[in-house]
Amino acid sequence: MKAALATIAVLLLALGWASEAVQVEENGLSFSLEAVKRLQELTESRVAAAPQSPRLRASSGSLCADPMLPQELLPLCRFRGASASLARLAMVPIDVCEICAFAACTGC
Repeated sequence: MKAALATIAVLLLALGWASEAVQVEENGLSFSLEAVKRLQELTESRVAAAPQSPRLRASSGSLCADPMLPQELLPLCRFRGASASLARLAMVPIDVCEICAFAACTGC
């Protein structure tokens, strides 16, 4: 009986970890869905604070220097074309990613 309860508990823990393990891939790197959500919130707050034309959006340098940027995304800042990668991550449809219908999302 104890073995069955222990097995069920382990399976429930594994299921919980798996449900939170959605990864978004960009430029050969994987990021947690939570980090991408925080990037999107940061991008939205920047746009709301200083509306600009799409061509004049914040560069990757300023986003990478922002202390609110999730630490998990900092390795992306070292790559050439980081601003395009960050922009793509900021446009990932989170609701679609949560049900794993988006090609960049894995781990469902």
